Amino acid sequence: MAEDCCSFQLISGDGVLNREGLENFSRTTNLSHRGVSYAVVAIMGPQSGGKSTLLNKLFQTDFRMMDAEDGRTQTTQGIWMAKAIGIEPFIVAIDVEGSDSRERGQGGATFEKQSAVFALAIADIVIINMWCHDIGREHAASRPLLKTVFEAMTRSFRSSKTSLLFVLRDQTMTPLELLQRLLRQDIERIWAAIAHADAHKRTPLDEFFNVEITALPSYELEEMKFTEQVARLRQRFFLSTSPGGLAGDRKDGQPASGLPLRAQQIWETVKKNKDLDLPPPQVLVATFRCEQIAKEKLSRLKLDETWLAMGEALKSGPVSEFGEKLSSILENYLCQYDKDAINHEESIRNENRRKLEAKALKVVRPAYVAMLQHLRSIALKSLQTRLERTVKEASGDGFEAAVDSCCQSRMRKFERGCEDATIRQVNDWVSLQVNVRESLRRDIETLKSEKKAEYEELIKAQKIKKVSDGAGILVRVGVAASLMAVGCDPVTATAVALAASTSTKRLIDKNI
Repeated sequence: MAEDCCSFQLISGDGVLNREGLENFSRTTNLSHRGVSYAVVAIMGPQSGGKSTLLNKLFQTDFRMMDAEDGRTQTTQGIWMAKAIGIEPFIVAIDVEGSDSRERGQGGATFEKQSAVFALAIADIVIINMWCHDIGREHAASRPLLKTVFEAMTRSFRSSKTSLLFVLRDQTMTPLELLQRLLRQDIERIWAAIAHADAHKRTPLDEFFNVEITALPSYELEEMKFTEQVARLRQRFFLSTSPGGLAGDRKDGQPASGLPLRAQQIWETVKKNKDLDLPPPQVLVATFRCEQIAKEKLSRLKLDETWLAMGEALKSGPVSEFGEKLSSILENYLCQYDKDAINHEESIRNENRRKLEAKALKVVRPAYVAMLQHLRSIALKSLQTRLERTVKEASGDGFEAAVDSCCQSRMRKFERGCEDATIRQVNDWVSLQVNVRESLRRDIETLKSEKKAEYEELIKAQKIKKVSDGAGILVRVGVAASLMAVGCDPVTATAVALAASTSTKRLIDKNI
């Protein structure tokens, strides 16, 4: 007579734990006499993914399997338990209702999470069953479910280390090594993104879980090959609690006799934990899709040809109509986001739009700063040229007024340039303009002081020259007059007077 796997429904679809059935299972299978030589293996994943079929092939259980001819409908309801046949140590197999089921609808998310947390909390080994082509997807790959149960595990169920065995169904031509790398990256990202309890903020994933990834061919298209590979996978569960086995890292193996009570306590904890309430599926979908749309628009902005051309042009000088051009580019991608996200929940859509706008402005901010610096540099150079001309042309009291007029003119031109460079989507970059404006003002004041000093030196030199020239004339007139008074002819008197005035002027210049 074939050995009975004693399968039964542990938790109903309504969330009621079958205490009588659990005690009967423990008694019938002699579970209580196994000590710590046993392991609990649970499976989770999307509905109609072949979970029950895989468990039956691995452990010779008799969980109800989906009949493809009846359509891809919900087969397993609630959580089922059975004994693995022909494997040592004793293995308790747990079949968890599939996630994302049409039958559960929008209200099923909480039960999905509760059952997944229960499986992770009670099992030594958790098989994550997923389609190979769903790697990289959000919901089909159970990412939201993994994220939330990871959080629950770190908060409430820190016990022995759990092994996560990802089984990728219907393997394609993609090499397993590549699939393993991509999936491992996804798992690490989920772990890094969760809200860890304070005690585990820097705890790596490997402290909580052992992660293994394998793949199987299609059961429907390659049944013989599928059966062969499942048989090899089955060998991994022999001696699973020994060092190096799938459950060999558990640190606090509890006697099998306490499994019924532990299952009850865990389920009660899960049911009472209000933090396990998942948002409705439409919220999860809206969050994922809006994030994806925003990410795609940001990527396209960074590669926009007009934007790249503006950035290149800014390396050599200012860009005409900078603010208008850049505002149009930003508005284009924000409008595209609005169009693609229009059918998702408004609050989630708006929040992700704000995030997209903030990230887009962060991308273009350096270009805006470069534009302001160009305007400042042009204003300063233009002012310097004009003041040099003013120093040469101005005279008397008009110099101060001319300098002030030049400075005010250049500052007004800079202000107009800043207005033209302003981006419509920005209202908090005022400080950038203020900083550049104040820097320009300080440079202008320095330049004014330098030019005023230069002008004063020029005026001083001009006055000295007038004094020197006047003294020379007086000497020449006096000498000529004296010589002619004593009878010297006019020509000789003039020559002698000129020589005397020149010597006198040189002496004055030297002393001065």
